[in-house]
Amino acid sequence: MAQETQGKKEKEKKKQKNRQDKEQRKEERKANNNKGKGLDSMMAYVDENGNLSDVPPDPKKKKEINLEDIQLGAARNNSEPVEIIRTGVITFFNDAKGYGFINDLKSQESVFVHVNQLAGPVKEKDKVTFEVENGPKGLNAIKVKKI
Repeated sequence: MAQETQGKKEKEKKKQKNRQDKEQRKEERKANNNKGKGLDSMMAYVDENGNLSDVPPDPKKKKEINLEDIQLGAARNNSEPVEIIRTGVITFFNDAKGYGFINDLKSQESVFVHVNQLAGPVKEKDKVTFEVENGPKGLNAIKVKKI
């Protein structure tokens, strides 16, 4: 019969302790098992602020909503139509680089203009008519004509 060394005894104790820990965790899982519970424990409700809760909403706080008030899709724009043709004054124009800026007379905003959008030659302080489109860096003037 061979003698057990100190290392073998410690390994055997560790194995025994790990088995006991595993058995204990198994018992805890069985005790905390959620299977077979009722539907009420699984229900979640949404309160008036949109938060989830486990308490059902109060029927006294119920609000009636008219179906016509519910809007599906994009919002309707009921604002007044925007002027298509604007007038302005060229405040800056660089012929060498082919761009400039127009100051809108009505809104006093500065609008970028490129030489490709000009109907004829222009210079600074000329009055022009133009249309506006949104560009990547802001408003761009198109169809620019000298008055």
